[in-house]
Amino acid sequence: MPDRLPSKVLITGGHYLGGVSSFAEGLRQGFAEREITVEVVPPGEIYRRLRALRDPGILKILSTTAVFAAPLARRAICVSHGVPRGDAGLAKAAGLVTSLKIANRSSGAQLVAVSHYTASTLRTIFNIRSDAVIHNPLKSIFLEPYEYKPTGRCWITYAGRLIPAKNVHRIIPAIRDLLDEVPGLRACIIGKGELRPELDGMVEGDSRFEFQGEPDDLALRGWLRRTRVFVSGNETEGFGIAYVEAMSQGCVVAMPAGGGGIEISPERIGRGVQLLPMSWDRTETRDAFKRAVLQDWSPLDTEKFTVSAVAGFYLDVDARFSPTGEVPRCRTL
Repeated sequence: MPDRLPSKVLITGGHYLGGVSSFAEGLRQGFAEREITVEVVPPGEIYRRLRALRDPGILKILSTTAVFAAPLARRAICVSHGVPRGDAGLAKAAGLVTSLKIANRSSGAQLVAVSHYTASTLRTIFNIRSDAVIHNPLKSIFLEPYEYKPTGRCWITYAGRLIPAKNVHRIIPAIRDLLDEVPGLRACIIGKGELRPELDGMVEGDSRFEFQGEPDDLALRGWLRRTRVFVSGNETEGFGIAYVEAMSQGCVVAMPAGGGGIEISPERIGRGVQLLPMSWDRTETRDAFKRAVLQDWSPLDTEKFTVSAVAGFYLDVDARFSPTGEVPRCRTL
């Protein structure tokens, strides 16, 4: 814990329903619990806060799209929420790599990765070094006590953006096969995005599927408490706070056998966590979902994911800054 706490923390946010938004709000809660003033701003706004960027008394936590501000900043922690994807467009991937390399070279910035998977991929593929690995926080609403009841959990649920990288379109055929084999099971797709029209066409009016838009945290928590299996299809997920949210609410999780989500609770793989085949073979994916339906849920130790704990981890990184908001060029990961 640093002797010199920041006078304020400025955090850049992201999509309403997504990991960056959850990350920003969770950190806001964590610093607020420690009685540190916090402001969450859109990434683009940070470039208009030159005085705050240069102020060594203010800690800045910059999401990936705001990392280009690092050369202007003092006392800034840049966060890599994932790894560059070439299939998202060469220009976008090159921009991401460039921004993170800028963070490496900026005297007033440190780089944090949200998982060891992200840190190792950045290091080995792109020669980008991380100063620390800090998993994302779980917002407090998902830690409120409740009585787990396995009965009435009749949903297989996806929650997140409906974009190609999330591979919802790859898993829906296997989910339909699963619904044919497991009477009474239904599917819920939560989120918005460019794939929604395609997904509508894939289910062809199947009444066993339900689409939800962008619910608030309370409504999302309600869905998770009715969910038997929570699914995801992003094989390069940087971390996957949605997995932690689902596990905390009594869901068995089915995730790809790749990405940072595997780090959440490796001992639960095969008993509370089921890994999906990277081939996306329809039969193999259906079988993995079926194994997940048959698995029993057990409570997840969420202590290290609490907003207060994660805020403390960021303050530990913050302690490395000098009074002028700079940090020695000593990279560890």
